[in-house]
Amino acid sequence: MPKDKNCAIVGQDKISYLKWSEEMSIKKQYLKSKPIVKVTFEIGKEAAKDAKKISLVCDHNQWKPVEMQKLKNGKFKLALEFSTANASSYQFIYKAMADTGEYYNIYSEGADEYVDNRMNDGGENAVIRVA
Repeated sequence: MPKDKNCAIVGQDKISYLKWSEEMSIKKQYLKSKPIVKVTFEIGKEAAKDAKKISLVCDHNQWKPVEMQKLKNGKFKLALEFSTANASSYQFIYKAMADTGEYYNIYSEGADEYVDNRMNDGGENAVIRVA
């Protein structure tokens, strides 16, 4: 994974790098009244490539995919609430499906850090810190 402000899109046989600031973002909004942080994940049209749908897969809900909304401009967006009382960070990946039905992961440098996914495939999960 490059350590600059790029993201990597890993397909079946290629890796593409795009500017993170233009194509991907993760925004955090901490609520003052509750131990909650609202996190908005956004993937731009170019970063999404030919994705028919993209889901966020995260350990905060036992790795169940949550489908992102595809906007008219081709971007994908999802807002979720994470507890700051239950954990200080959460792991996640973006799972995309192409029109062909093929699944692939989209990796973002917008995460706070990366950890080994423990699948013995050299892959990493992104980490978002909430506390």
